[in-house]
This record gives sequence, structure tokens and C-alpha cells, in this order.
Amino acid sequence: MGEGRRSTVEGRRRVVVTGIGAITPIGTTISEMWESLVAGRSGVDYIKRIDASTFPTTFGAEVRDFDEARVPVDAELRSILDRKNLFGWVAAADAVKDSGILNAPPERVGVALGTESRRPDFLPRLADGELYPGAYDHMRFSPFVMAGALASRYAFSGPQVTVSTACTSGTQALGVAYQKIQWGEADAMLSGGCDSLIDPLMLTGFSLLGALSKRNDDPSHASRPFDLHRDGFVLGEGAGMLVLEEYERAKTRGAKIYGEVMGYASTSNAYRLTDSPPDGQGAYLSMKNALADAGVRPEEIGYINAHGTSTHQNDKSETAAIKRCFGDHAPHVPTSSTKSMMGHLVNAGGAVELIICLLTMMNGVLTPTINYEVPDPECDLDYVPNVARRQEVNRALSNSFGFGGINATVVVGRLDS
Repeated sequence: MGEGRRSTVEGRRRVVVTGIGAITPIGTTISEMWESLVAGRSGVDYIKRIDASTFPTTFGAEVRDFDEARVPVDAELRSILDRKNLFGWVAAADAVKDSGILNAPPERVGVALGTESRRPDFLPRLADGELYPGAYDHMRFSPFVMAGALASRYAFSGPQVTVSTACTSGTQALGVAYQKIQWGEADAMLSGGCDSLIDPLMLTGFSLLGALSKRNDDPSHASRPFDLHRDGFVLGEGAGMLVLEEYERAKTRGAKIYGEVMGYASTSNAYRLTDSPPDGQGAYLSMKNALADAGVRPEEIGYINAHGTSTHQNDKSETAAIKRCFGDHAPHVPTSSTKSMMGHLVNAGGAVELIICLLTMMNGVLTPTINYEVPDPECDLDYVPNVARRQEVNRALSNSFGFGGINATVVVGRLDS
């Protein structure tokens, strides 16, 4: 990749990642998460935060050992930030510290987050007769509150955007951040997503949809993307945050650069709201357009972090889309689903998975798809089964596909390639 690549094409500026932070079911720091991924360690177990014994699915991927000392002590702020936002707060703090971005002019730094309004403690409070909301309950219901809280915390007065598109939110937020910097509206953006789905309402809703695995006798083997015997996804929780920055600025200040955000695209399936089309049309267009935006040929991609939910139709549809997009190269692109280890983080998933793509390029290690035991004839790609693999990667692609038929893809690359 040449130093001047795309620096002036159509007036677009280059965008790099200079800070990362993550809270996940397999680690509450980047190093812990990466160690678990390489080891193929599952974070799926029986749910402990609530009594899930009467639900069709009794397990999930919970964040354990979360350090409460790292969350805000201010009573007003704590009353506004729920569990998912506390994850986001800590992940953002790690990403901002990692990047050293606080020396930037605050009016040139913005925030773009993927999240949504969800209040899991509302129904229990209603059942207990607490009918009158607290002073800040209306704020906790609002999806915009997290972006605003972070902008206030760091005095970032650039663009502020909240994206709420379920499983695609984190990736679309990153795409917005990328474009804001490309076109000069900001010099840096704090971006990512946060979520926590392990509550009675989410367990009920996804159980009624028939989307969750029911492998209650063996939780750690329940999430099995692309395996013939997959029976649904696993609810998770966590946060992933990244600092995106204009390349020349990052280079001038000597920032550590994890990689370049080279391309982004988002499409709609224009199909059923809760199903993926058999031919993967929307996902195909998302990947195709992201590669075009990046100026990268399909054969240059060395790794795909798949959406790979472990549901029958999604995995089959994504496989069809990859084969259509990559043609003869498709069988030669290592494609893994890290949801096999940490479950589905929904609004946080795309951001965490993009971080994994960056770490894959930096470390030359492909993270596996665990629990892949029986090949599905309709899912016949290289899913890096069960064991991590050493392999140099110069370009990687991350997919996120959401309820409502929304697709988003990001392409990243190494600067020294």
C-alpha cells in the first residue's frame, strides 16, 4: 500500500485506527480477549445474572469479572447509564487512553455509536409496584444518551451520531465515523457499540422467534456457526470501541496505528425482516461495494470475520454471498465466526469483530470457529475449524447483518503492506 494511496482521490482522506477497547464474555481487556480467542475458549455458560431456569434457553455469554471500580462514581451519571452503557464507558476509556487522542482539538473529534433504547429492569420494577419513574428514567430509555455522555466526558464537540440498527449498529456507526473523517467533517471519531441482551424480555422475544440455541445440556458447545447441527444463536453482552483518525494527523503525532479503514458499504436485503435471503443478495452487495470503496480486489482479502450467527439460514445465506462475491477465490479465504466463542453481542458485535480483524493482521493469527464438528454441504468454505492458525493477513473484511434486513461491511488493511 503506497503512502499516497487514495489520499487525494475524490478529495477523500485516509482513515486509520489508533485506539481500541473491548469488554466481552471472554475477556474485559484487549489482551484477555485475544488470548481467549487464540485458545478457542468459550464464554458461553448457564446464565447467572437472572433466574433463567424456566426459559427454553437457560444459557448465554455473560461478561464476568467486570471491574465496577472502573465505571463512573457520579450518582447522576450512574443513574443514566445502564449495564450496556457501563460496558461502553469502560471500553471507550480504554480506546481513548490507547490512542492518546485527548491532545486533539476537541471541536475536531466526534462520537458515533451503535446502541439502542432498552431498559431490562423496567418490567421487574413495574411488577414490584414502582410505578413512578425516576428523574432520569426518560434519559435511560433514550439511545442517544451514551454518545452524549462520552462527548461530555471528553469534551468532544465534533459530530455526534447514534445508530440503532440491531446487529448492524456497531458496524454502521464505524462506517459513519469513517466517512466523517474521509470528507473532512472531523479529524478523529470515537466509535463502536455496546449492548447487553441477557434479560427476561430478550430471552422471551428471541425464544418466540425460534432464533436461540436450545442446547441446554451443553452450553459451551451451543454456538456452532456453519456446523451441520447448529440450532440457533447465543445471546451475549459487551462493548467494542475504536478511535478512528485521519492518517496524516496520526502519523505526524507518532500514534500507534493498528490498521487502515479502507472501505465501507451498507445495503438492504429488501426481503423478510427476520430472515436472510437464500442467495445472500444483500450481503453480496454489501461486500462487493465495500471492496469497491476500498479499491481492493477480492483475491487480496486474506481473512473474513463472518457474521456467522449459528442459525441455519443466516450461515447458509452468508456462505452463498461470500461464494458469489469472491468467486473462485472463496474457498481460499479463511472465514471464521468469533460468535462461536462469545455469542452474539448485537449492537456491539460489529465493533468487537472489527477489532479482531485488526488484531489478526497485527499478530498473523487467524482465530478459529470452535464447535465446528460436522460439515454442512451447503456451508463448504474454510471456516478455520476449532484451532487457531498462523497466517499473515494484509487485508481483512468484517461482515454484520441485522434484523430488518440491514447489511454492513468494513474492509481494513495493514499500513506496511
